[in-house]
Amino acid sequence: MNTQSKARNRLNDADFRRARLRLLKMHYESGVGHIGGNLSVLDALLVSFHEFVGPLDRLILSKGHSAGALYIALWSLGLLTDDDLETYHRDDTLLAAHPPAAGLPKIDFATGSLGHGLSLAAGTALGFRLKSSDDRVFCVTSDGEWQEGSTWEAFIFACHHKLANLTVLVDHNGLQGFGTTNDVASMNPLPARIAGFDADVHIVDGHDPEAIREVLDHRGDRPHLVILETVKGKGVSFMEDRMSWHYLPLNEALYAQAVQELTAE
Repeated sequence: MNTQSKARNRLNDADFRRARLRLLKMHYESGVGHIGGNLSVLDALLVSFHEFVGPLDRLILSKGHSAGALYIALWSLGLLTDDDLETYHRDDTLLAAHPPAAGLPKIDFATGSLGHGLSLAAGTALGFRLKSSDDRVFCVTSDGEWQEGSTWEAFIFACHHKLANLTVLVDHNGLQGFGTTNDVASMNPLPARIAGFDADVHIVDGHDPEAIREVLDHRGDRPHLVILETVKGKGVSFMEDRMSWHYLPLNEALYAQAVQELTAE
């Protein structure tokens, strides 16, 4: 296994807790939902951005409804300020509910129509190859968007062209907007569906920073797909594994409870 981590800023437990608390504060103050899926993917975004995504690498958030987690990751890097976060979801903001097409650092594409991000990532990875660049492309998808035909078409393309510079991260929390992924349009078990593709596939705990680091260190000769076993609403007891937190905003009492739980750890 090749060690590829940029190791610019190795995160510790306090960093992850601080990011979670800031995410909750941003959502509470804006009155916006989609908190559960933000908390499930936040750990992977933090490790990716701080320790693996170099200056010319790209990270594409295909599950654009988790833009809140993306903004917090950029905030943790010092690329967004507290004042910026206070504009989240407000009128005339750049910090919209889904990532914008331009205007923010480290965001190259507007995403959120599920199933489009992997196509963008595969095309970018092929572009890097054509330019003889060794830079990497990371694409973060939801598990629900693997019900989309366009996701599979993009993965076929990536495998056909052996895009070894492409790493796909699947936030596999098992819940989507209308129920469990198994009930809505089952692709379970997803690893078995992917097993026949010419790709390196790994399954890891999506809330274990060391496991995420180890798997992102991997560089092979074909596309790399990482299934992150995650929990929707991770870290907040009343949110964990609850489909309702795909939508619900926080009221004052629940925000106070969530902060208490996170600061008591």
